[in-house]
Amino acid sequence: MSRTAYCYLLPVFVVLSVAAFGQVNAGLPEQLKGPGYNPHALFAPGFDGDLHLATRSANGAPSPSYWQNRADYTLAVKLDTATNEMEGSDIIRYTNNSPDSLHSLWLYLEQQTYRADARSNYYTTPAPNRHTEGYRLESVKVQQGDVTVDADYIITDTRLQIRLRQALPGRGGKISIIIRYHYVVPGDFGNRTDYVETRNGKIYEIAQWYPRMCVYDDRGGWNTLPFLGSGEFYCEYGDFDYRVTVPWDMIVAGSGELQNPQEVLTAREISRLNAARASDATVMIREAAEVGAPSSRPVHQGTLTWHFKMYNTRDVAFGASRAYVWDAASVNLPEGKKSLAMSVYPVESAGADAWGRATEYLKGSMEYFSTQWFTYPYPVAVNEAGIAGGMEYPGIVFDAITDKGIELFAVTAHEIGHNWFPMIVGSDERTYGWMDEGFNTFIDIYASDVFNKGEFAPKRDPEYAPGGGNPADEILPLLKDPQAPVMLTRADAIPEKYRHPIVYFKPALGLVLLREQILGKERFDYAFRRYIRSWAYRHPGPYDFFRTMDNEAGEDLSWFWREWFFHNWGLDLAVQGVQNTASGAEVTIANLDQMAMPAVLELVWKDGTKQRVSLPVETWLQEGTWTLHFPATQPLAAVTIDPDHALPDENRVNNTWKSTN
Repeated sequence: MSRTAYCYLLPVFVVLSVAAFGQVNAGLPEQLKGPGYNPHALFAPGFDGDLHLATRSANGAPSPSYWQNRADYTLAVKLDTATNEMEGSDIIRYTNNSPDSLHSLWLYLEQQTYRADARSNYYTTPAPNRHTEGYRLESVKVQQGDVTVDADYIITDTRLQIRLRQALPGRGGKISIIIRYHYVVPGDFGNRTDYVETRNGKIYEIAQWYPRMCVYDDRGGWNTLPFLGSGEFYCEYGDFDYRVTVPWDMIVAGSGELQNPQEVLTAREISRLNAARASDATVMIREAAEVGAPSSRPVHQGTLTWHFKMYNTRDVAFGASRAYVWDAASVNLPEGKKSLAMSVYPVESAGADAWGRATEYLKGSMEYFSTQWFTYPYPVAVNEAGIAGGMEYPGIVFDAITDKGIELFAVTAHEIGHNWFPMIVGSDERTYGWMDEGFNTFIDIYASDVFNKGEFAPKRDPEYAPGGGNPADEILPLLKDPQAPVMLTRADAIPEKYRHPIVYFKPALGLVLLREQILGKERFDYAFRRYIRSWAYRHPGPYDFFRTMDNEAGEDLSWFWREWFFHNWGLDLAVQGVQNTASGAEVTIANLDQMAMPAVLELVWKDGTKQRVSLPVETWLQEGTWTLHFPATQPLAAVTIDPDHALPDENRVNNTWKSTN
């Protein structure tokens, strides 16, 4: 504890507790009374319960016996732009690293969510006549060893179960699944996968475009929650080798690295891409004036097949259009590593106030996240303009063609930030949406502070502080709402009105409080980086995060996880009274609601000097009220708890005492 630079140091002594929590609200107006503070509920033992898996270490890291299954994909699709139909083949090489023999395999068929009979139609109200038939499976085969047979399978909404004739053994058993399929790409109702008309042709945003493995993990076995829309994805890691065949005049921008530029690009475009790899400034690969010009394509009839590879990833997606303007720039990563940032967008979106800066935004965000948290691992990142309006996949993001300025920066930083959560740290978005959206919103805050010397700071978009004010104040209506779900609620079970507050805003603010008010930046950053490194390309759950932060920060934070993540408890700190005596001053402070937080107490003495005292959370470990004694030769003029309004205090009226003398 210390005074400000112009005030002498005074010791602080806790003298006595003057009231139990049941007496805390005595004498307050009825409308200011909280439920009361109960330290026994907040600091109760047994927070971890019985969740002790052999695959998880006590310190939050994977244990030596941790295992994870693997899915490698070889994909090939052809897009018919006249019918908007995709025809494809999907070869999955699945490795069962679990100790269990698997008698059946589960896959996701997420295009089924667009069917008229999909479960998602009973989750949200569908627009009339806005459906497709989903996947039409032409064949499904399984290969074990040298034997290939037709699969015995059933489809249940967005899931496919293959029932094996011979169980797939654990600890390295391998099987191949070969599927041929086709489907019609949804139009503008696709939300995450779609097409839209622009001045120079359709833009296709293609995601969830192949049958893929469900995750079989050590926490729950098969994860088969249906795809309803809000809850996003949970995927196994593997290598992807994929080919996309489109009409000759289209550009394809996809996850991973293009393998055959000499076949699908002109010599000029290849030269420009090479220049971009060495340039901090954005380089035009295909200028607006070249859109529609045959000279910008290497052939002038038929089709071209674009070949991409991406390693150690959980998914791939791509955009395709003849309308794309294309630019790129080098990304400077730690230890001299490089990546390439690129943007593709229609001429309608061009301009220095709009998508003309999209690659700059992408590059700046990637460089900050890589330096601050974990190095971006892939050779390319793509910002694609369409109508998905903000959607993320490994190595590519879909952002809105109408975005400009701060809105485009914010959505670009947020969506590429998802490459850290959950593309690198592979959490289960369909169950724990806050573990990717909340963590990603948190890292966005500081990216906004840093980019171009704070050009778009502070971050105050609806995903963080809906009203544009102090986030600690913005959270208060949520904490007071008895209908609000808690953060640990399954992602799809959170009503839309609460989705951003609970999945984005509250977890992000919680990490800000943890970093700036509870642990401090140095301790938090070290622990958070350890969490990322421990769980990169793995599947953490909530307790893995909680335990990592506790262990690496050296702090028992069970009280914080309980009040912020498992409950929507409120905070009401108060200065209840001050008694000036000949030997100093006695200040009585109180905690009037269910949450506890460390806090700053600011003292203003009669001569105008100020003193700040840091109160640890242990202030509230046994009681809801404390009296502090400050030796002094002059009286106090004012006392304020949380003077910077850094905490989500629901009643700031009682935060300050002022002398009437």
